[in-house]
Amino acid sequence: MKIKAIIHEAEEGGYWAEIPSIPGCATQGDSFEELLSNIYEAIEACLSVDIEEYSITGKDHVMEIAV
Repeated sequence: MKIKAIIHEAEEGGYWAEIPSIPGCATQGDSFEELLSNIYEAIEACLSVDIEEYSITGKDHVMEIAV
């Protein structure tokens, strides 16, 4: 899966990025390399949010899918 990130240069130095396809998902870094690492962490954190309560029946299955 490919996800687009919009990368901005921060006025105070460094970079920050937002992930438009995941509302509220953003991160920053002092260097471009740090930003790239932080983007992966931010996307993983935003996508790994668990729903606290959900209802399943005997015919349903809960499955984790790596993307």
